[in-house]
Amino acid sequence: MAAHMNSMEKLYNLSSNNATSFQKKTRSKLVSIPGTRPSVQNGQLIVSTGVTSLDYVIGGGLAVGTLLLIEEDQSDSYSQMLLRYFLAEGVVCGHELFLASAQDHPENIMQMLPSPILDDNVSTDQGDRPPTPLHLHDPDAMKIAWRYQNLPKFQTTFGSSLFGHCYDLSKPMEQQVRQAAKCHTFYLPEEKTAAKESSHLTGPYAGLLQCIQALIQKEGFDGSSSQCTVRNVLRVCLHSLGSALWGDDLCCSESPTHYHALTTFLYALRALLRSSLSVAMVTVPSHLIQKRVIMERITKLSDTTLTLESFQGSEKETNPLYKDYHGLLHIRQVPHLNCLLCAIPDTKDLAFKLKRKQFTIEKLHLPPDLSESVSRVSKVELPGCGPTSKHLDF
Repeated sequence: MAAHMNSMEKLYNLSSNNATSFQKKTRSKLVSIPGTRPSVQNGQLIVSTGVTSLDYVIGGGLAVGTLLLIEEDQSDSYSQMLLRYFLAEGVVCGHELFLASAQDHPENIMQMLPSPILDDNVSTDQGDRPPTPLHLHDPDAMKIAWRYQNLPKFQTTFGSSLFGHCYDLSKPMEQQVRQAAKCHTFYLPEEKTAAKESSHLTGPYAGLLQCIQALIQKEGFDGSSSQCTVRNVLRVCLHSLGSALWGDDLCCSESPTHYHALTTFLYALRALLRSSLSVAMVTVPSHLIQKRVIMERITKLSDTTLTLESFQGSEKETNPLYKDYHGLLHIRQVPHLNCLLCAIPDTKDLAFKLKRKQFTIEKLHLPPDLSESVSRVSKVELPGCGPTSKHLDF
């Protein structure tokens, strides 16, 4: 009897310990790196571009292992500003930087990084404050139809996110903060090492690719043993590729000699990014490239492609409809990462404005034309829908 009771107690303990055969499925542990987070849409590790409104437009951020291509505006002022935002975000997050340029010295670009705003409550300018709402009993309130009074107002700004930081363009970043970041530079006029040229890759592009590849292998961004304890992200910034300063003739002739130089470089660069904890931002003067076929191939070799259309020097600069904006933003391409559908923005009508302290991207919202001299299109008579003249000849 005692032996029977002991066996029953053992069976009860086993059943209480293993009450069910189902086990809770745990998520796979992602790499924990400061300044990164997994994407809500596809689970990919993403970083911030430095502009919160731009992060919202491209799906929450820039995925690690991808390439962001920016087609420069004609003055190259706003595209270079996005580069500085991207570098400043890397400095604040503690990421390693790689900056390559053939025109401006990388040290001069680093000195122009905007200062981060670390306060939670960011003060706005006088011109940026929203207008004071008018009460219904106010005699100055605009009289509108009763059915439209309770409708929500059109929101031009995107929702704020806790991912990323805000920056003040009116103040440069402190020198101590910049020097604390680990930045690797590549200035083409000072590079003396001759790289091996291939059949489709010229000397400057070959040397730049070898420098990036050596840095990824040396610092362990490809998953080697040098980053076993602390892992980090490498931010690669390449300014104005395809210009004549890089020894490329894409912008000089309709039949360039180095036809496949830039496309071959981007193909090899994206292969390096896919196999490492790296992310790249590349700017290209697309308005100077004469053959559009080459520009289409460059776009296909990138993951995300944006075009900056500045109003400076164009007819839209004096157009009263665009008086609140400084240019338009066109989304050419968004990547499909770990999913069948890409992140589609709410609207494709996007514009950017440069305030005194901040660069923002908003929904393009044109004011209504309330002028009394609005031209009305005359009624067009369609053939076959009625008589075209009063008198018909049979």
